Amino acid sequence: MSIPADQMELREEEIVAHYDAAVAMLQGLDHTPRVAAPKDVSDAPERSPGIARTRRFRSTTPGLVTRSTARPEGVRLVERIEASDGGDALVSPVQATVLQSLRRSIAIGLAIGEAFSAQTGLGELKRENLEGRLPKAKSTEFSQLLEAEALAVLYSFANAITFLLASSASEATVEVGTVEEVLTDNAQLALHGCLWELDQDIALFAEDEARLVATVLAFGEQLMERVALRAQSAERIAPFADARYRVQADDLTIAGFTPARRGKGSTLTMSFKRPNQVVGNHIAKYQAMKLAKMVMAYDFERKLNPFAEMGGFIFTFMGDGKPGTGKTTLIQMMAGLIDEYCKAADYPFRYQNFSIDQIDSYQGKSGQNAKSFINNVMDPNVIGFGTVDDIDQIAGKRGDRQSSAGQQEVTAVLMEAFSGANTVVRGNCTFGMFSNYPENVDDALRQRAGARFLVDGPKTRDDFIDILHLLMGKNHDIPVGDHDLFAAQEIKTAVAASFEGHGRPHEDGLLRVWEQVEKDIGRLDTVAKMGTYLKAIQKVDERFTGRSIKNITDAVKVRAMDFELPDEWMQDPELFLFKGYDEKLGMIREMTQPITVDMVLQEINRYADSEFRYADKSDEAAIENAVRDMGRMEEARRRYSDGKTSK
Repeated sequence: MSIPADQMELREEEIVAHYDAAVAMLQGLDHTPRVAAPKDVSDAPERSPGIARTRRFRSTTPGLVTRSTARPEGVRLVERIEASDGGDALVSPVQATVLQSLRRSIAIGLAIGEAFSAQTGLGELKRENLEGRLPKAKSTEFSQLLEAEALAVLYSFANAITFLLASSASEATVEVGTVEEVLTDNAQLALHGCLWELDQDIALFAEDEARLVATVLAFGEQLMERVALRAQSAERIAPFADARYRVQADDLTIAGFTPARRGKGSTLTMSFKRPNQVVGNHIAKYQAMKLAKMVMAYDFERKLNPFAEMGGFIFTFMGDGKPGTGKTTLIQMMAGLIDEYCKAADYPFRYQNFSIDQIDSYQGKSGQNAKSFINNVMDPNVIGFGTVDDIDQIAGKRGDRQSSAGQQEVTAVLMEAFSGANTVVRGNCTFGMFSNYPENVDDALRQRAGARFLVDGPKTRDDFIDILHLLMGKNHDIPVGDHDLFAAQEIKTAVAASFEGHGRPHEDGLLRVWEQVEKDIGRLDTVAKMGTYLKAIQKVDERFTGRSIKNITDAVKVRAMDFELPDEWMQDPELFLFKGYDEKLGMIREMTQPITVDMVLQEINRYADSEFRYADKSDEAAIENAVRDMGRMEEARRRYSDGKTSK
């Protein structure tokens, strides 16, 4: 496979050349901590009762460091890792994998440091410094380049180890805490410091092989985060931050301070639902079915989806409705469809839900959990679907005293991820936020939902007959009666009727605006008149901003692609999914239809109806709370007066 033009190949011989140095660090090094305090590993759990921590056989290789592990500065990671299985004399496959991955990751980091030195002239400055002829005028530049090299080496090491060990991860998790010993004097000292801290974490947490892998992975993640934060204020780091190095043998791309992810899907255990098991919710079901196929058009080589390029891809959406109307069923249907399509195409699929359990009392931990959730779903090497159920409980409103610090952290992370300065919509994933009470979601976060799915459940008589028959199952012989089962759920007919129903607003407040504008300027059949309608909405609801208009126009573009990719294209990947990016783009463009006035007005009304609905609910909830508070105060005054009288 050829190397893309925007990437630099990190040749295998350049990496292997650093193996000896990497092995020497793993076998033994001395390091006295400068920033972090040594951890107390004396109470670390024994691997097995009565078995010593150290191995029964010691290497006699000449020159091997053999100082006692009791010395706080003595670090021998090979021995530490080999002791993680209860003292077995032989190295296990898992231990060997960890050691091999550490050696290769250190070598990759050193090779990238060498490339950085050659690119920036640091190598020549090092030679001048060793020979004592470094000019004083260059001392600042020398120090800054040494720091930048140390950061590049540390991040590349951490990035590589989390990538290489990802396939060995189990369900075990470990919290190693913040990495403290991050030194930037030079690359060698930087690696010594982080390996010293990793050694202590393994001693504390690696009770067995599963937790050994989990500890190294957690350490790598924390080290990447800490180094990336330090790099924000570092000088002369741009040559690494802007570079893309390709390690062909490992299928690894190190792109600056962006974590590399291995394209590994997750195993789903949820109960999937078929579209015919979702009764009512016609527009929401139709858009979810379309989106499940849209995300499959993602091109793994180009790292882009034709729908995203054309502007018709739904990156984020909000599903709201009363309890019991089918939000969970909709999630199960959409996840099931994507999972089915990915299995047919042999694509990795990753589904993840962010729940209330991931709100942590430790400062910053909730934000870290949210960031990890976003990164896992947005991994460009997988098809991703992320959901935040009951988002009103998980993400706090800014300024709301009842919201915890953890909820506020989650809100900040989601807002930045869904529509921040660095947000890149590749079209490989989509995020759904679901709530029974969307009016309690922060306004700015809610407006980052590009599409709105009103999940209102069964509405008509036919809907209720269909859902009763569906949920009763087959263990009965009760006749259906005068009813054509599931005819009302025929998706094309139901959706067309649902969209037409938005030709006029549903909410009373918006309907008054519509009628007044129509009275003033007549039928809304030009861009100017529709813009006048939008401005009139904004006068009534100041939250109706430019972002709202963007969400509406994105929805209109989706309507212009008001077609479902044929089922055969999902069942036989050769018909569409395995074609080249440009060919897929052409096939989609052939199916696109022109935008009409009716489409635009229906999408304006759908979006604005949802905002007015949220505002009305929010206002009503505030009024009810105020009335309740007034009643409490009145009762308190009465009791206070009665108490004074009795005295």
